[in-house]
Amino acid sequence: MSTQNPMTPAETAENQEHTAPRKKRALSCIQPSGIPTLGNYLGAMRNWVGMQDEFDCAFAVADLHAITVRQEPAKFRRQINEMFALLLAIGLDPEKSLLFVQSHVPAHAELAWLLACHTQFGELSRMTQFKDKAAKHADNINLGLFAYPALMAADILLYQPDYVPVGADQKQHCELTRDIAIRFNNLYGNVFTIPEPYIMKNGARIRSLQEPTRKMSKSDENANAYISLKDDPDTILRKFKRAVTDSDACVRYAEGKDGVNNLMEIYSAVTGRTLPEIEREFEGKGYGDFKAAVAEAVIEELRPIQQRFDEYMKDKAQLEALMKQGAERAYAVARRTLSKAMKKMGFVLV
Repeated sequence: MSTQNPMTPAETAENQEHTAPRKKRALSCIQPSGIPTLGNYLGAMRNWVGMQDEFDCAFAVADLHAITVRQEPAKFRRQINEMFALLLAIGLDPEKSLLFVQSHVPAHAELAWLLACHTQFGELSRMTQFKDKAAKHADNINLGLFAYPALMAADILLYQPDYVPVGADQKQHCELTRDIAIRFNNLYGNVFTIPEPYIMKNGARIRSLQEPTRKMSKSDENANAYISLKDDPDTILRKFKRAVTDSDACVRYAEGKDGVNNLMEIYSAVTGRTLPEIEREFEGKGYGDFKAAVAEAVIEELRPIQQRFDEYMKDKAQLEALMKQGAERAYAVARRTLSKAMKKMGFVLV
């Protein structure tokens, strides 16, 4: 009978890191700042599900980033749980991918300090998102708001990803992460993989239902401008009925028809139909029929996600167990990178 002690989940994950054939690795993080919109889902999150078969994926709920603005503790705790449950509900599989909450892995904050000491003041001051958020929160321009790109770089570099899926608004942060990694490697040797931005080919660009020249956003003051992934069928139908179109009363994709174009792109993303197919489907029909069809397609797309989300939120024990499992696996990967970086810098590790 063997007397060998069984490996912990963290040791198992670390062992698999060394022995499994390595796919290209991709990492994505999302803040728990409320339920994402249909635009977030169709533009990025749905594509994460498909990436799991192509890449060695890591997904994190970036709760540490959320505290650069003040959070109400009970609400914040609920939002972290909801975001983790939602990532599971859309189809992210903890058996295929690394799925965890950022604050459960202390190496993120530790590496962020090391990288902050290799990040220049001028680089941080040029960050567009810092300028935007400082303007919106003039009463709370804190150090975390200024220095959070160093934490973002730590989030990425800890897991040695080859790719970071990004949108246009995040490309600047990815470029800074690359600059920091190259600077660190030049000083101390080959520590970090230099990640490449990965532009998702199938990401739909979903616009506001009320101002279709603008991106759909959950922070929009007009609740009719966006579809939340938690909106019930009646709410979804009502919002689409109120969506801005034009006086043309013709379902066709053309310049100057921003509202109709947006609805057609949503319908195409959800049903898989091409724009010419949609035009033929609604030839001779008015916007009322079209809006109802778009709403019904979105309702059916979101129905299984909402059902799974509710199941996860009702089973807190399972949710916590999956969080713990993800934290242990993430720690096994992250601690190796952190230890290597500290050794290269000359720290004495015990």
